[in-house]
Amino acid sequence: MSENKDQKFVYDFTEGNRDLKDLLGGKGANLAEMTNLGLPVPPGFTITTEACKVYLDSGTAPAELRAEVSAHLEALEAKMGKKLGQSDDPLLVSVRSGAKFSMPGMMDTVLNIGLSDESVTGLASQAGDERFAWDSYRRLIQMFGKTVLGVEGELFEDALEEAKAAKKVTVDTDLDAADLKKLVKHFKKIVAKEAGREFPQDPREQMDLAVEAVFNSWNTDRAKLYRRQERIPGDLGTAVNICSMVFGNLGPDSGTGVAFTRDPASGHQGVYGDYLQNAQGEDVVAGIRNTVPLADLEAIDKASYDQLMTIMETLETHYKDLCDIEFTIERGQLWMLQTRVGKRTAGAAFRIATQLVDQGLIDEAEALQRVNGAQLAQLMFPRFDDQAKTRLLGRGIAASPGAAVGKAVFDSYTAVKWSRSGEKVILIRRETNPDDLDGMIASEGILTSRGGKTSHAAVVARGMGKTCVCGAEELDVDTKRRRMTVGETVIEEGDVVSIDGSTGKVYLGEVPVVPSPVVEYFEGRMHAGADDADELVAAVHRIMAYADRVRRLRVRANADNAEDALRARRFGAQGIGLCRTEHMFLGERRELVERLILADTDEEREAALAALLPLQKKDFVELFEAMDGLPVTVRLLDPPLHEFLPDITELSVRVALAESRKDHNENDLRLLQAVHKLHEQNPMLGLRGVRLGLVIPGLFAMQVRAIAEAAAERKNAKGDPRAEIMVPLVGTVQELEIVREEADQVIRDIEAATGTSLRLTIGTMIELPRAALTAGQIAEAAQFFSFGTNDLTQTVWGFSRDDVEASFFTAYLEKGIFGVSPFETIDKDGVGALVRSAVEAGRATRPDLKLGVCGEHGGDPESVHFFHEVGLDYVSCSPFRIPVARLEAGRAAAESKGSDSR
Repeated sequence: MSENKDQKFVYDFTEGNRDLKDLLGGKGANLAEMTNLGLPVPPGFTITTEACKVYLDSGTAPAELRAEVSAHLEALEAKMGKKLGQSDDPLLVSVRSGAKFSMPGMMDTVLNIGLSDESVTGLASQAGDERFAWDSYRRLIQMFGKTVLGVEGELFEDALEEAKAAKKVTVDTDLDAADLKKLVKHFKKIVAKEAGREFPQDPREQMDLAVEAVFNSWNTDRAKLYRRQERIPGDLGTAVNICSMVFGNLGPDSGTGVAFTRDPASGHQGVYGDYLQNAQGEDVVAGIRNTVPLADLEAIDKASYDQLMTIMETLETHYKDLCDIEFTIERGQLWMLQTRVGKRTAGAAFRIATQLVDQGLIDEAEALQRVNGAQLAQLMFPRFDDQAKTRLLGRGIAASPGAAVGKAVFDSYTAVKWSRSGEKVILIRRETNPDDLDGMIASEGILTSRGGKTSHAAVVARGMGKTCVCGAEELDVDTKRRRMTVGETVIEEGDVVSIDGSTGKVYLGEVPVVPSPVVEYFEGRMHAGADDADELVAAVHRIMAYADRVRRLRVRANADNAEDALRARRFGAQGIGLCRTEHMFLGERRELVERLILADTDEEREAALAALLPLQKKDFVELFEAMDGLPVTVRLLDPPLHEFLPDITELSVRVALAESRKDHNENDLRLLQAVHKLHEQNPMLGLRGVRLGLVIPGLFAMQVRAIAEAAAERKNAKGDPRAEIMVPLVGTVQELEIVREEADQVIRDIEAATGTSLRLTIGTMIELPRAALTAGQIAEAAQFFSFGTNDLTQTVWGFSRDDVEASFFTAYLEKGIFGVSPFETIDKDGVGALVRSAVEAGRATRPDLKLGVCGEHGGDPESVHFFHEVGLDYVSCSPFRIPVARLEAGRAAAESKGSDSR
């Protein structure tokens, strides 16, 4: 039973609107909106997501639901002048899923509900077309058998192929009524054998079972996988739309199609979409028959084409965005079956956003919300080199852009298996279906020989940002023999192919790539090639300029040398948020650190420090020069100790072999004793960071001296060095106080010796739970905090990133314990709570405390919004992620401003 007896579970299309997506799902809300606009929508009603939630929670539908559905069905029958499944002139309905967020192909739909052995003859008589009626009936049994009764879909597909082969035809439209009657009989036998029951003849039973099947489809493996991929909450449920059927399979004056108000691949305005005569909607999205371009509809049925163009303009103006539309033409009458804000490629998103601003439909703030950092990151991936020598295999439809190279695989299982083994793969199918989702996710790109821009492969690939080429008819794909043939060329499973989702071209072998024009723009080199690329760069420039104007968060870079710093600056970095000095001690310098750690006497230690000092100073001089005028946060040495010591196993073997040969090496023996003494079972939680600086006298003082001397040298050369010294792994204020007292004295000495005023600030990383919990105390000694969310995540969760990601993270993601890895997007409830409390406590102690973050989360789009919300001053990330962080910081500010104004 539902908790609220007054709760309404069913809404007529005339009762809803597009703002009720939470309740009616996207499809139901938009069907209601189109009905309100006076567009030709077949009458129907929507069962709410709340009914689905009750069903999924309890295993049964709400007690009130049946009566509500009956009342709305009676009203629909009265409106249509016919009853569901009546024998002489039956009302038929579709039962279609519709969640709040678009999940193309992931949940279930059943068409032609109401047909039976008795009513099929009535439909044939009413329509004056026996073939149409039996075609509709075989479709119902096939969809119902697979979707509702769980019969393997290939059994129906194989039977259909056998019927076509027996008739010696290649398309189902060439089967006549007699052929389809036989097929219906065969389909019913398949159902009886595989499902253990006869196909239901009662139309209401058909409808009720179909509704339950749609509810259940919310929790299918493919739906859950898609939600995890797209980060859609799992507790939303799906609405169910029951709509009076209109038929596109009534002959050549009927058909079905999908249209876009703009090209979802490029964003360009024009006539885009697919149309298929004498077909139902599933034929288009399944890609089982190749469609014609939407523009061809003008010659086929000009009146319907002109009406569709007018409706498309109405919808785009009303929704102020690219609209994805499904329609059916029944004997010259146009019907609208769905509209939604359409999925688009990354490039299209930026172009469309700026186009809509120029048309006056949206403002710049809204344009900023229409794009995101993940899309910008996609635009920064390389593309194929136009000048490279290539071997063209064929050409299909450019469905989702990008340059993808990988080994050919012909089923999803192999794609996932090979991908997990580190192979890059291209999934090749005749057409994809929802069961291929895991393989599509695992692949670099998707290639199909059937389907168009609105096929399942194209729509899902665009949503995921995967490269996709569809409808490459020249390619003969044989999935059973695991090969693809193009003329005389045979591509076996494992052969490398390259696909270009921007041109639709398919190549044999690996094609080299070149930088993206968007990267060239960020590097300061505008692309000088195709106009299309220049247009994209212009759109990115406009949106980035607005993001930079409105954002509050500053964006810095994680960079350890001058080369990375200069690149980061070109990408828009406003300083360095993390310079990891341990990266400066690799190669030949590693031996000096080893000598320092293993030193037995003050003389040995001071000699090692003296050798390291000029090397460190040179590093900092170059870094301060590259980032002149911008802040540079230098983290003092923070390696786990084992990274600078000889491997204990290798050293033990070396000593043992020497002893067996009686060739003793006193230095190795001494070294082994020292390594044994310092050996740690868990070095990530051992002698590192501030602990190392306190245990090894002079280590941090040497680094501070190198920083101060480099800053003084740069300042005396008329530069503007802005160094910040960061102490790592502090867990208590006393540690920081000791280090700071020593550092302050070193800085004073350098200022006196060089006659300069350096104004160096000293702060700490907050990367331990205790540091976050005692942030108010630590702020008494720190002038800034930088949250090290990588280590903070490890220590809060109690696991090692290097170990757990390879061991159990996959299982945790599959089971839904994690929606996303906590190392990828910040865990707001745990790690985030510590960050928030540390911000509040730190600023309560020191109101001018500068706050930043320098973990990997600093470049993650969702995490950037969190850092804006809690009041950090900056985020820091790798140079390549800087544009993404800049864009998301702008989006966070615009979103926050919009929320405040509401």
